[in-house]
Amino acid sequence: MLKGIRAELNGDILQALCNMGHGDYLVVSDRNFPSDSTARQTRLGKLLTMENIPAPQAIDAILSVLPLDTPIQPSVGRMEMIGKPDEIPAIQQEVQAIVDRTEGKPSPMYSVERMAFYDIAAKAYCVIATGELRFYGCFLLTKGVIPMEDVR
Repeated sequence: MLKGIRAELNGDILQALCNMGHGDYLVVSDRNFPSDSTARQTRLGKLLTMENIPAPQAIDAILSVLPLDTPIQPSVGRMEMIGKPDEIPAIQQEVQAIVDRTEGKPSPMYSVERMAFYDIAAKAYCVIATGELRFYGCFLLTKGVIPMEDVR
């Protein structure tokens, strides 16, 4: 255990988050996403897991240490529902609330069509599979930077 680090964040995940650079994508996936095969195509090349927790809890833990690239653009993407691209299911609403709280202001997610999401995910830095059972619990997070004045 480390002081100030949430228990959900294991060593492999912390190492990956630390090694990501500004603008790199991270995929947080639900149980239905082809996580393993997609992870093999990523920069990291292997699957990371937070398998016993839902996606919102995983994202909340990740955002406790990962800065988002929000000053310029939306930094969290959500997988669109097939045939209902403007509908935002409950799981995505939960994640939106976490993002807004973490950023301290409204930070709307952008939507990504399902097949386009798969294409982007394959080019991501890594995939973190969660235990999320609800559909459309897949998200893209873009790593930002930490301003010099915030570095201890």
